[in-house]
Amino acid sequence: MRVVLASCDRLPEGDGDEESLVAALRRDGVDVEWRPWGGEVEADLVVLRTTWDYPDHLDEFLAWCSGVPTLANPLPVVRWNIDKSYMAELAAHGVPVVPTAVVRPGEEPVFPDGEFVVKPAVGAGSRGAGRFTDHAAARAHLDSLGVTALVQPYQSSVDAHGETALVFFAGEYSHSFHKGPMLAQGLAEAESGLYVEERLGSIEPSPRQVALAEQVLDVAAELLSLQRGDFLYARVDVVEGPGGEPLLLELELTEPSLGFKLTTDEAASRFSKVIQEAASRR
Repeated sequence: MRVVLASCDRLPEGDGDEESLVAALRRDGVDVEWRPWGGEVEADLVVLRTTWDYPDHLDEFLAWCSGVPTLANPLPVVRWNIDKSYMAELAAHGVPVVPTAVVRPGEEPVFPDGEFVVKPAVGAGSRGAGRFTDHAAARAHLDSLGVTALVQPYQSSVDAHGETALVFFAGEYSHSFHKGPMLAQGLAEAESGLYVEERLGSIEPSPRQVALAEQVLDVAAELLSLQRGDFLYARVDVVEGPGGEPLLLELELTEPSLGFKLTTDEAASRFSKVIQEAASRR
């Protein structure tokens, strides 16, 4: 069985988080290798991982994805998930989300009172995301993006509690990790050029957070005419709302960090088995 972990030219062998996954796959007898996306690739399964330069090459990236029949997650999921306008779609189907306004180029934005976030609808690693109170500065940033963007009220709970990232494999909960606040006032700095550095740690999610994450995946699967288990992997990022209720901040079905370094090797072993099962069905 041959598996390719898709990366990008800037991170040809990932960012180091998947070392335990590669070890688990090889221990299970899988022929696994890293390969930057682009060009022909043949494998029983091609798993999107650190393809984090795709926002700068979106059409080329999607064309490449369309030519990889063994892609995971598959092309329809990628097309839907890379545009964060899905937040409004999930909200319309009853998912509790951070309030999200989608602003297309040329449209007049309505900014929330207090602090708020402006970020491109298609983006990775928090690049292009900014936290503002000044409407003129936010409008200037929105104009500089020149693309469809999201406007969301900043959740002050993030400063105290950060975000909880819940990871699922084949629709089943695996593990979680904690993400500290990343956005100071103004534009986030992507020191690596690909993503804003995150402060990460281990965390145990609450039952309410797990229930929300499962609801998110069920609704997303229904919208895509899939079953929750059809998602090879998923990461559901949750924050606390004003009343302490869990709210969806982001659903990652394309190329999220999965936090293997922050959990036990059992998580990598679980994902290895899920990868093998998916590859054997191709």
